[in-house]
Amino acid sequence: MSDVSSPREPAPHRRWPACVLATAVLLFLLVTWQVVAHGPLARADRRLSGDLVRPDRVSGALAALGNVSVAVPVLAVVLACVALRARRAGTRRWWLPSVAAAVLMAVVPVVVIPLKDIVARPGPPLMSPAIGFFPSGHTATAAVAYGSAALVLWPWLRTAYARRGVLLACLALNLGVAFGLVRHGYHWPLDVVASWCLCTVLLTGLAVFLARHDRP
Repeated sequence: MSDVSSPREPAPHRRWPACVLATAVLLFLLVTWQVVAHGPLARADRRLSGDLVRPDRVSGALAALGNVSVAVPVLAVVLACVALRARRAGTRRWWLPSVAAAVLMAVVPVVVIPLKDIVARPGPPLMSPAIGFFPSGHTATAAVAYGSAALVLWPWLRTAYARRGVLLACLALNLGVAFGLVRHGYHWPLDVVASWCLCTVLLTGLAVFLARHDRP
C-alpha cells in the first residue's frame, strides 16, 4: 500500500501562510503600480470614490476607530490582560506573544510612512491639496491593532462561540474603519485595499510566530 501523502509534500497548514503571503504581495504590487501609473484601476478608484463619498457623523466616527489614540490603547489592554493570565497560568515565556504583537504595532509606521512618501498620492477632494494617502495609515493601524489583539487572545478562547465573536468583532471594526474612511472622503478605496494587503503580510507573520510559540 502506498502512503496517502509523501513526507516531502508540505502539509496544508504549512502551505497556507505562503499562499496568503504571495496573494497579498502580488495584489499590493498590482494596486501600487496602478496608482503610480494612473492606470485603469486608479481611474476606476477615483470614480468609485466620487460615488461613495457622503460625509456624515457616522462615517467620521467609524473612521476614528482607526486613530492611534483609539486602536493602540485597545491593543495595549488586551496584551496586558493576556500576559497577566499567561503568567498566572505558569506559561513558559508568558510575555512573548504580547511583546511580539507590540513590536508588530510599532513596525506599522516604519513600513507605511516611507511608502506614503514614495508614492505621494494626493488625497480625495476633501483632503486636497495634501499628499501621502497611499497606503492608508488609519487602515493599517486598525488592522494590526485589532488583528493582533484577536490573534493573541485566540489560544485563550475555549469555545467556538467566543472565537467566532472575537473574529466577527475584528472584522466588523476593520470594515467599519474602511467604510468610514472612504465614505467620509478621507481616503481613496485603493488606499484601504493596499493597507489590507500590507497588514495581511504582517499579521500572517505574527500568526505563524505565535503558532510556533504555542507548540509543546
